[in-house]
Amino acid sequence: MKILVIATRNPGKKAEISDLLRDFPVAVKSLEDFGPIPDVIEDGATFEENAFKKASFTARVLGYPALSDDSGLVVAALGGAPGVHSARWAGPNATDADKCRYLLEKMEHETLRDAAFECVISIAVPSGAALTYEGRCEGIILREPAGSNGFGYDPVFYYSPLGKTFAQLSMAEKSAVSHRGKALHEIKEEFDNVMKWADRHMPEPPPIGCQNPQHVT
Repeated sequence: MKILVIATRNPGKKAEISDLLRDFPVAVKSLEDFGPIPDVIEDGATFEENAFKKASFTARVLGYPALSDDSGLVVAALGGAPGVHSARWAGPNATDADKCRYLLEKMEHETLRDAAFECVISIAVPSGAALTYEGRCEGIILREPAGSNGFGYDPVFYYSPLGKTFAQLSMAEKSAVSHRGKALHEIKEEFDNVMKWADRHMPEPPPIGCQNPQHVT
C-alpha cells in the first residue's frame, strides 16, 4: 500500500482527508506518525506559496509523496484578514476558542459579515514536482459561536444553503461543501492519476552494486 503524508499535526485535517480517501489503496499518515521534524516557516504571501512550501519540505524530509493545504478565512470587512495568517492571527498559542473570540471582537461593530474560506492544496514528491488544487466556500460570520464539530473558525462561519455553521455539520456534510472538501473532491476524482503521477516523479532508488569478494592472502 502506498503512503501519503499529510503535512500537518492537526487531527481534524487528517480525519477529513483520511475519510475522503478511504476507498483508495493508500495509507494516510500525518507528521505525528514520524519522529521530530523541523517546523516549516509559513512566510508565503499566498495560500499557494505556503501549501507548496510545506508539501515540498515534508516530501523531501520523509521521502514520501506529501499533501499540504494552506487555508484560511477571508473576511470582507477586515480587508481580507486574517487570510494567510488565520492559524496564528490570535497569537501563536491560541486555541480554537481563542481564535473565534478574537475574530468576534474584531467584528463587533461590523454590519458587513460576508466571509469566505479559501484553500489551496499542494501534492509534492521528493524531487520537487507538485500538483495544485483550489477550493472556496462563501458564508457569513455570526455574532456568537454555534456547534461543537470541526475546528478553527468553524463555529462562527455560517453556511446559508444548509442553515448551519460549519461546526454544526457532520463530517460528510462539511466535506461536500467546504473549501477543503471541494479541493479534495477534485483530487479524489482523479486520485488514481495523481498516484500514477507521483510514482513517475519519485526518485529512483540508488543502485546496489554487486562487488566481488576480496581475497586475503
